[in-house]
Amino acid sequence: MDSHDLKDLLEAVATRRLKPDDALDELGAMPFLKMGDIVSDSHRALRRGLPEAIYGGHKTVRQICDAIDAAVSCSTNCVITRVCADKARDVLARLQPMVDDGRLEWHEPVSLMRVLSHPIRQCGRGTVVVMTAGASDIPVAEEAALTLELSGDTVMRIRDVGVAGIHRLAPHLTAIRNASVVIVAAGMEGALPGIVAGLGPAPVIGVPTSVGYGTAFGGLTALLAMLNSCSGGVTVVNIDNGYGAAAAAHLINARREFEE
Repeated sequence: MDSHDLKDLLEAVATRRLKPDDALDELGAMPFLKMGDIVSDSHRALRRGLPEAIYGGHKTVRQICDAIDAAVSCSTNCVITRVCADKARDVLARLQPMVDDGRLEWHEPVSLMRVLSHPIRQCGRGTVVVMTAGASDIPVAEEAALTLELSGDTVMRIRDVGVAGIHRLAPHLTAIRNASVVIVAAGMEGALPGIVAGLGPAPVIGVPTSVGYGTAFGGLTALLAMLNSCSGGVTVVNIDNGYGAAAAAHLINARREFEE
């Protein structure tokens, strides 16, 4: 349930199209629903403006299925990150009817599943640009982009424009300057977010990725480089945390809609 659903429900009671007892039944799952080991936050979209999110990396197939069932029961959209291919295949087999009718999506290159219990409502007045320094950074960037789109944001993808050929940014300057927020995923030396922040007025969210050789230290070098950027307006999330970048960008973009 999100704010639109709650408003519709209250209006239905106010106009006597719905009895108060029936409204109570619909609100019965709020603010959470327990299924097995999972306690689904059915109030997330209403409270935060974000769909429910499940970290799937260390969950069993049964736990992931319970999370999906809970999201459907609460009529809430949901993103499940870091689901390995073997687990995903088992989940899809168990929930094949949801796959067939488009309510369950599996994005294999990103290791991400999306549950679409109700239509996505567009929000925010701006476009969130999701950019990668290299093609190897795309899985992390796509985690952000797919999460943003599930949240109702308009997303523009810009790929493979890192500092090894910085002239590749030139065709995208207008998009950077007009963006509401820019997410930049970069590994290696992590220089791109600082460069992008100097090109336009939008907040820049740097996502260090674990891409790189030896002294990249699994993304630590990129993380420290982004934290030490001399460009103002750069904020940084954890290594490979595309979801965290998407959540921050969505809240900025949604706030822009509220203020305007």
